[in-house]
Amino acid sequence: MEHRTPGQDPGRLRAGAGGGPAPRDMAVDAAPLDTGAAPPSAPPAGPSTPGSGRSGSIATPPGDLPATGRATPPEPAAESAREDAERAPGTPTDRLRYLEAATRRIAGGIDRDETLRELCRAAIPAFADAMLVHLREPPPTGERPPDGPLALRLHSIAQGPEDSVTGAPPGTADFVELTVTGPFAALLLAGRPVFGDAAETAPAVGALLEPVASMPPAPSPGRRLIIAPLHGRHQLLGTAALLRGTDRPAFTADDLLVASQLATHAAFGIDRAMLSGREASLADALQLTMLPSSLPAPSGVRLASRYLPAAETSQVGGDWYDAIPLPGNRVALVVGDVMGHSMTSAAIMGQLRTTVQTLAGLDLPPEEVLHHLDEQAQRLGSEHMATCLYAVYDPISQRLLVADAGHLPPVLLHPDGVGEVLRIPPGAPIGVGGVPFESVEMPAPTGATLLLYTDGLVESRTRDVWSGVELLRARLEAAASVVASPPLETLCDTVLTILGQGARDDDVALLAARFDGFPPRNVAYWFLNPEPRTAGRARQLTRRALHRWGLDPLLDTTELLVSEVVTNAVRYASRPIALRLLRTDVLRCEVGDDSPQVPRMRRAQAGDEGGRGLFLVDRLAQRWGATRLSNGKVVWFEQPIPEEFREHRAADP
Repeated sequence: MEHRTPGQDPGRLRAGAGGGPAPRDMAVDAAPLDTGAAPPSAPPAGPSTPGSGRSGSIATPPGDLPATGRATPPEPAAESAREDAERAPGTPTDRLRYLEAATRRIAGGIDRDETLRELCRAAIPAFADAMLVHLREPPPTGERPPDGPLALRLHSIAQGPEDSVTGAPPGTADFVELTVTGPFAALLLAGRPVFGDAAETAPAVGALLEPVASMPPAPSPGRRLIIAPLHGRHQLLGTAALLRGTDRPAFTADDLLVASQLATHAAFGIDRAMLSGREASLADALQLTMLPSSLPAPSGVRLASRYLPAAETSQVGGDWYDAIPLPGNRVALVVGDVMGHSMTSAAIMGQLRTTVQTLAGLDLPPEEVLHHLDEQAQRLGSEHMATCLYAVYDPISQRLLVADAGHLPPVLLHPDGVGEVLRIPPGAPIGVGGVPFESVEMPAPTGATLLLYTDGLVESRTRDVWSGVELLRARLEAAASVVASPPLETLCDTVLTILGQGARDDDVALLAARFDGFPPRNVAYWFLNPEPRTAGRARQLTRRALHRWGLDPLLDTTELLVSEVVTNAVRYASRPIALRLLRTDVLRCEVGDDSPQVPRMRRAQAGDEGGRGLFLVDRLAQRWGATRLSNGKVVWFEQPIPEEFREHRAADP
């Protein structure tokens, strides 16, 4: 193997940038010119060809490509393709066989660079002695022709044995500027290969061959040079310059056809790789856009997450996670995985995630959320299925309510460092239809950590899914044995180490929740009958709670706002009203009743007796809102607590 750079003597290849081209353009079917090579009428011993032109180089053709066209027993496919690509037969039948082997080799490239390497290896030394590949810069997009000047960047040089394909050597001119209106640019855009002595190529031959300009002076390449445009489906992608040395015949009109076929197949391979890359990039962007840009910070729980896309060689999947604040300082923890890997999977994931957020806003039980999500998936199409796990954590009661739709069970790391794979009834995946879901309630002790994940974390080519789940549990216990209650961010990074260093075939979504709970001393809760005097009773209870918490500066405003919200609830409620005060970084008041009618702020007229309560709430509270529940509604508002009166939460260890 010999890697050549412009500063080395290329030996047998003698093509330079000096001299001028022939005075006229040669069409594909034009008669060949004498360019100084050994005349074809004096063939060497053995069958010489327009493709190879080497004396005695294929005197005894091996394999199934004899010069006479007789069939011989086939060799193994890999060796046969290699030998076919290393010689270019001279008869039409053998030339077709060479093209078949070469194009098959080119089609084996999985990306742009590999496709071009296979092009160079198929062409050299069988068809040419050297090749220079230039690509458009920037790469074309869409179907519109270029608006500005056509720019080409040197991509690679191939010279000598097939292993000598190298990137652009350092120190060479990276760009060749061409004008779109010029004859050579028009010729390239038309996609027609030409000899080096064509009239249109005169201004550009020197620039194209500049990387090999350090060779010994030689006359104009003439018909020892073919410039073949790499033209994809809609756009020019670049050029391939094929050269022959002086020790073999010049190219012929038939060789133009061969060069055209090689360049066309290479261009289609590049086009396909670019299209696939753009689709993968769009799918990645789509999925990342649909994932939460940041996690909420509800009281009583700390959250961390990770998302890792699949390897570049895999298509994007439909993994997602979410954390959704719910009324009463609860939070919904969600993780899901749309089956399949495609742009469609990412789009379906976005629709299902939006549906989950909408259903969570209705404060439905987990099994009801999965039931309605299943119905939505069936409306999207029976072929779209997904797994999903939906959990609701209540920091006040310190309980966890979980429902599963075919997803892997979560892992709970207890405060004492023991890991537990939770036993959740595994329902059918979303989209199956007609299968009931079941919720399970369990304790969520303060200091415990819940880990929700997708199968990309625990399953691989060398490990089944349940072995991966057990490895995940063991890894959590190992982390807790080093540091009690390890920080969430560190814990997530530790968990991801089970992936190893190999390429991932699937996406990985991970959501970790550390349960802090809600101290009972910071909660005040009452049930009040819907009576006319209930508003006064609510003011008294509120005053007592704020005195106990040392929040006297908030007394007057809070009493007024509680009175207005409770009065509105009494008007519509038929069952006892729930009044709850929560002390966190803010003072939160929640009033729940059994009426589904959600209040809306309106501007009261001068003669109206009501309609001003919510206007006061909007002006005096920091935030307020109303949430419809399955059995009524909750109206809430928040007031800021001065810094000196706050009870600060301990920092994450």
